Amino acid sequence: MFKPESYGLSPDFRLTKFSTLRGGSKVPQDVLNRLLAGVYGEQLGDKDGKGPNKEEGVGIGLDSSVIALKRDLFLVQSVDFFYPLIDDPFMLGKIALANVVSDVFAVGATEIDQIKLIVTAPTEFTEQEREVVVPMVMQGFLEAAKACNAPVQIGSIAENPWCVIGGAASAVCHRSELIMPYNAQPGDALVLTKPLGTQLATNAYIWMGEQHSDSWARLRERFTVADIEQTYRIALESMSRLNKTGAELMKKYGAHAATDVTGFGLYGHAENLASHQTADVDFHLDTLPIIKNVREMADTLGRGAKLLAGKAVETSGGLLICLPREAAAGFCEEYRRCTEREAWIVGRVEKGARGVKMDPNLNILSVE
Repeated sequence: MFKPESYGLSPDFRLTKFSTLRGGSKVPQDVLNRLLAGVYGEQLGDKDGKGPNKEEGVGIGLDSSVIALKRDLFLVQSVDFFYPLIDDPFMLGKIALANVVSDVFAVGATEIDQIKLIVTAPTEFTEQEREVVVPMVMQGFLEAAKACNAPVQIGSIAENPWCVIGGAASAVCHRSELIMPYNAQPGDALVLTKPLGTQLATNAYIWMGEQHSDSWARLRERFTVADIEQTYRIALESMSRLNKTGAELMKKYGAHAATDVTGFGLYGHAENLASHQTADVDFHLDTLPIIKNVREMADTLGRGAKLLAGKAVETSGGLLICLPREAAAGFCEEYRRCTEREAWIVGRVEKGARGVKMDPNLNILSVE
């Protein structure tokens, strides 16, 4: 666990305080869609009642931009960033890298050609904080990028009221390498490669370190420090794990579509993916794998309904993949062998109207 005093910083230093009420968060998905429609008009919509209008590649509204070049080559690009959700700068850098490249992996592009790091130095940092924390964030980002075998460029480091960490990832791929995210078929299984509950798992750890946190006062009546630390470690491992293996396996097992699960939660990203399908389908979710203790934490804090609706915010979440039903078990088994972590069949694709339906009798799994 990160101890600021070990690096010559004040024991009271908290990186997460540089995001509180400063950087905000993503606008809700319905607001985003209206803003995009105001710019792109009917390009985003369903012109003829036969599904969203499809151009060559993938445009705005999904994970990555997939742009047709020539000779069956495509440019896959994604830019993403966020604000500190944990106080450990090195782990924050690793999570940021995993989050940046995840959108590229979501369309099956597993060989990334270039990554650019985006990072700022908050104006409220002291000189010592800047010289310790910013390099640690970059070191974590670079360490995680080694698994991508892609060069990382570090541009200018801007002073900013907010602490921002993220980047841009680019890959040039042949058409055959890509899984366009709009070919889900009735009968497909829905597979998820990381558990849910990262936001509450990380928040609980932060609250535990605050002297006068009302949330921690409520949680401590039910959970020990060891419980909170275990939940936090599970979340860190999940958020920093690359979705590269999932992307490689979804090609091997013939996936029809995929997205990654981040700021809009499982339901929001499933809804967005469903709305872009060519076929008339619905996504039916019946299983929620949730990090150990998080469901009970949510119930204690009165947040259980949001979590069980699949609408809790996630950071650097897993891939939600539409796979042929007969391939789903094999995918999950090989994913387990390759990563020593679970993947789960969380639902199915049926004929419908491009929406998402939650089973009223959800199967809730506790993930360690």
